[in-house]
Amino acid sequence: MLEWGQALRTWAVASEPGTANDVEAEALPDHRLEYLDYEGPISGDRGSVTQWDAGQYEVERDSEGEVIVQLAGQRLNGRISFCQKNEGHFWRVSFSAAPNTG
Repeated sequence: MLEWGQALRTWAVASEPGTANDVEAEALPDHRLEYLDYEGPISGDRGSVTQWDAGQYEVERDSEGEVIVQLAGQRLNGRISFCQKNEGHFWRVSFSAAPNTG
């Protein structure tokens, strides 16, 4: 989930993003900002929410079918890109870690 104005832009990702390979994701409807602080079940037996990472990000590109951000998270630190596949709900997610500077 990425905070995007007054909503959360959200994708269901098939697996954890990593530098070894791209992963597939499905775009979900925008979510309410309350989900930033929520962990637990979703009504109607639709699954559950677990916070996997938290931090800051900066948008590099937000165009039709492509979102690229720089992440400074607790788990992911680097560049992540979401590229829409065939104008549908499925996206390719690529991550490249930031080089260590220390």
